[in-house]
Amino acid sequence: MTNNQIATVFEQIADLLEFQGANAFRVRAYRNAARVIGDSTESLDRVVDGSEDPVKELQAIEGIGKDLAEKIETLVRTGALPMLVELQAQVPASVLAILRVPGLGPKKAATLFKELHVQSLADLRKACDEHRVRELKGFGAKTEETILRGLETAETADKRLLWAVADERVQAIREHLQGVPGLVRLEPAGSYRRGRETIGDLDFLAVASDPNPAMDRLAAHPEVALVLARGETKMSVRLNEGLQVDLRVVPEDSFGAAWQYFTGSKDHNVVLRGMAKDRGLKINEWGVYRGEKKIAGATEEDVYATLDLPCFLPEIREARQEFEWAKQGALPRLLEVEDMVGDLHMHTTATDGTATIAEMIAAAQARGLKYIAITDHSKRVTMANGLNADRLVEHWDHIEAAAAKFKGITVLKGVECDILEAGGLDLDDDVLSAADWVVASVHYGQSQPRERITARILEALENPHVDAIAHPTGRLLNKRKAYEVDLEAVFDAAAKYGKFLELNANPQRLDLDDVACAAAKRRGIPIVISTDAHSVVGLGCMRYGVLQARRAGLTKEDVVNTRAWRDVKRLMDGS
Repeated sequence: MTNNQIATVFEQIADLLEFQGANAFRVRAYRNAARVIGDSTESLDRVVDGSEDPVKELQAIEGIGKDLAEKIETLVRTGALPMLVELQAQVPASVLAILRVPGLGPKKAATLFKELHVQSLADLRKACDEHRVRELKGFGAKTEETILRGLETAETADKRLLWAVADERVQAIREHLQGVPGLVRLEPAGSYRRGRETIGDLDFLAVASDPNPAMDRLAAHPEVALVLARGETKMSVRLNEGLQVDLRVVPEDSFGAAWQYFTGSKDHNVVLRGMAKDRGLKINEWGVYRGEKKIAGATEEDVYATLDLPCFLPEIREARQEFEWAKQGALPRLLEVEDMVGDLHMHTTATDGTATIAEMIAAAQARGLKYIAITDHSKRVTMANGLNADRLVEHWDHIEAAAAKFKGITVLKGVECDILEAGGLDLDDDVLSAADWVVASVHYGQSQPRERITARILEALENPHVDAIAHPTGRLLNKRKAYEVDLEAVFDAAAKYGKFLELNANPQRLDLDDVACAAAKRRGIPIVISTDAHSVVGLGCMRYGVLQARRAGLTKEDVVNTRAWRDVKRLMDGS
C-alpha cells in the first residue's frame, strides 16, 4: 500500500471514532498519524517488506506507537484492517458526510443518526424541512435553521478549485473592493495564501475604520449568489460556483496575529501555540499575550519574534520541516519565478499546440527566458497527431530554421517520447540520439498494476537518451488520480542514472506534488519545472510550478532550469 492509502485509512478511523464519541486523545492520535504518514517520503510499504522487525522500525517515526505500527504492518501485508471493517459495520459511510455540516459536531451528528435515522445529507435536509430536528433535545428551531444553511457548505465541500482558478477569484474580489471608503488594508489568507494546489474556500482579512462599506461592496459583487451570514465584523458569502468567501475586519493592532492565525496551517499553528505555552505566553487571532498584557500582534514578524522565530513564508507553514530549519538557522531561500531562465517542455502546431514554433520562441523570449525546448509528442499519442521518426526529423529542421531568426535565446530540438505499455519507448535510439532534449512520459496504460508502470518508467530512466520523466505520476487534479507507481524506486533510478524529474507547472497537474518534490530534494535529484505549454498563454504557467516548488522547500539550486543551458548540459553529462 502507498503512504497515502495508509493515511486515508487512519483518517477514516479517526472520523468514525469521533462520530462514536471516542476519547479525544485516541481520535487525535489517528489524525496525527495520518498526517505524518501522508507527509512522509519514506515508503512504509518498503519498511515493512524490507525489515526483520518492521514494528520496531515504524515506531522510530514520530507519532507512531506500537499499536499504530502493528496496524500499519497489517495494512501493508493484508491490504485491510479489521478495526476499520468493524467500525464501518457500526456506522454507515454515508453518515460521515453529516460531519461536514458547519457547527454540527460528532455528538449532535450521532444524535441525528440514532434518533432520526439520518444517514446522509439528503436525509438531514428532509428532516430539517419536516421540522423534525427542532424536536430533538438540545436542538431547537434556531439549530435547525443553522443546519439548513450549513447544508449548502457540506454539499459543496468536495468541490475544490484549482489554485490558479482561486487566484482569479481573489484578484477579482480585491479589485472589486478597491476604493471602498475606510478600507485601509485587504489581504487573502487560508490555504490560498499557503499555495495549496486546490482551494476549498477563500478567507480575506481587512482593516477598516467602518466594516459596513466593505461588506456592502462584497455583497454587491456580481458573482455573489447568497449572503450566508453577516455580523458586526465578519461576513460570509457564497459565489455562483459554490465557493464560500469569508471577510473578517480586524483591528490594526491585531492584523498580524489574525493573518498568521487564519493563514494556518492548523498543524503549524498547533506547534506555534505549544511553543508559546512553554514560554508562558498565549497566541490567538488577536495577538500574543503574557498574562493579560498584549505584547505583539500588529505584524506577523512581531508574532513570530516573541518566540525567537523567523517569519516563515506562508508556503512552508505546514509543520513539516520549517521549525527544524529555524532551529538550525537554515531556512531555505525559496525559489522565485525570476530565477527561472529556461522552459524544457512545450508543444506547437506540429502536434497539439495552438502556436507555431516562431510564436512560441518569441513569447518565451518576451518572458525573459534564455533557452527553451520544443518537445512535441511522439507517434504513440495519435490523438495529438504525434510525430513518427520522419516527421520528427523534419520538425527539427523547422525548429533550427525558426531559431536562426532569433538572437539571445537558445532553442533546443526536443521531443516528448511516450513510454509504451509493454515497455520501451515509441522512437528508436538512433532517432533520440539526435535530440538536444528528451522527456519521456506515460500517457497510456495508466491503469496497469504498480509494478508494471514502475518497471516502464525505470526502463525509460535507464535509456541513455532520456533526460527527464515528465509529469511522473500522471494525475489531473479534480479529474484523475495519480497512477500507481513506486516513487521510491523512481527516485533510486533517477539518482543512479543521473536523470531529472519534472514538476509539471500546468495548474491541473502540478506533478510532482510538494511532498514528492521535497523527497527528491533530499535525494539530491534535480527537478525541472516546465510549463508543458500548448499555447503562448500557457508559458505563464511557470508561476504555478514555482509556487508548488516553494511549498516543497526548493531553492534555486534544487531546480535544473535556473541554470544557464551550458551548465544544464554539464549536469546531463554527469560533470
